[in-house]
Amino acid sequence: MKMETEVLRNPGQVHSEVARWREDFPVLRETVHGKPLVYLDNAATTHKPVSVIEAEAAFYRHTNSNVHRGVHTLSQRATDQYEEAREKVRRFINAANTKEIIFVRGTTEAINLVAQSFGRPRLTAEDNIIVSAMEHHSNIVPWQMVCGQTGAELRVAPVNEAGEVDVEMLGRLIGPKTKLVAITHLSNALGSITPVKRIIKMAHAQQVPVLLDGAQAIAHLGVDVKALDCDFYAFSGHKIYAPTGIGVLYGKEAWLDAMPPYQGGGDMISSVTFGETHYNDLPYKFEAGTPNIAGAIGLGHALDYVSSLGIGAIAAHEHDLLEYATGLANGIKGLKIIGTAREKASILSFTLEGVHPHDIGTILDHDGIAIRAGHHCAMPIMQRFGLAGTARASFSLYNTRAEVDALMAGIARVQEMFQR
Repeated sequence: MKMETEVLRNPGQVHSEVARWREDFPVLRETVHGKPLVYLDNAATTHKPVSVIEAEAAFYRHTNSNVHRGVHTLSQRATDQYEEAREKVRRFINAANTKEIIFVRGTTEAINLVAQSFGRPRLTAEDNIIVSAMEHHSNIVPWQMVCGQTGAELRVAPVNEAGEVDVEMLGRLIGPKTKLVAITHLSNALGSITPVKRIIKMAHAQQVPVLLDGAQAIAHLGVDVKALDCDFYAFSGHKIYAPTGIGVLYGKEAWLDAMPPYQGGGDMISSVTFGETHYNDLPYKFEAGTPNIAGAIGLGHALDYVSSLGIGAIAAHEHDLLEYATGLANGIKGLKIIGTAREKASILSFTLEGVHPHDIGTILDHDGIAIRAGHHCAMPIMQRFGLAGTARASFSLYNTRAEVDALMAGIARVQEMFQR
């Protein structure tokens, strides 16, 4: 599959399409405190286009039924739509087959699944797992938990002043007792893009599998799991214009086949007696209980939507916004950008001299501008920079340069208030 990011369209052409894209998102017509909404909190969650909203509503209006269990028409229809969504995910990330696509609640559950089903049975007190210093808590805590359960060691690759993983040091941490490298594809706190292909190649040279936390990357970078050659890839639907409560774990079939189920219950079995249980085939042995059927269908439509625009076109537009915002931010006295990696996407994280990030967020909200303020569920990287938190503006396909201008004007008003 040819990655769309290889054929980025002219940014000027993309700019002319943004107004049309914005029409697809009803919430952008909202006002906050009497001001037009400027939504710059996309790293936390993205808004949903009409096609996704209508697809989920249509399921409940016309199809609502459980999957895989009924011979009646509605159940068969629901099953078809649910499995069609799985195929859309497979196609979007270029997995080998749908057996490698597990529906979960989100990135957090996906990583916990790997920690308990892959990590826990394999780890001993002599083994280790490697993460980086800029991981989201969802890619730290599950590994701490499984290390606590097994006695294994959690090793942490450092991050430099620019917010880039020290790949050479990470390579030196990999040893004969390393069982997994788990690393972010795109940092939610800094916007840094990790050189994951290089890390995967390095790890595989020592027969170490790699999990990528793709929660942030999935909506901004073309993801081809075959080209990456990652062993596991986790992402959440709500970061890519889909409903909340739905996500995906991709895993190479050989790994998933060898892993025991994470949870027990209905639909993940082929037969049950009080003496023993035989588990279902992939992917169903990891999908215990009634799944988020409407969410999966919504996710499929969200991926259709992104594909219709082109991930390359989206990336080009977002790159333009980030460069424009970075240039303006660098001209503001007292503002410091946190995270200046050479390879960045979609996120402008910053501090303002003499102003707490929560105050920045609160004052901007009164102008209708939504940003995130705090540690962004990435406390270790905040500690690395000696900070309690940052203010974070994060961009998406429906944002505009005019909204960046509004953000900068809002920051100027924050400074005026604190200089009085």
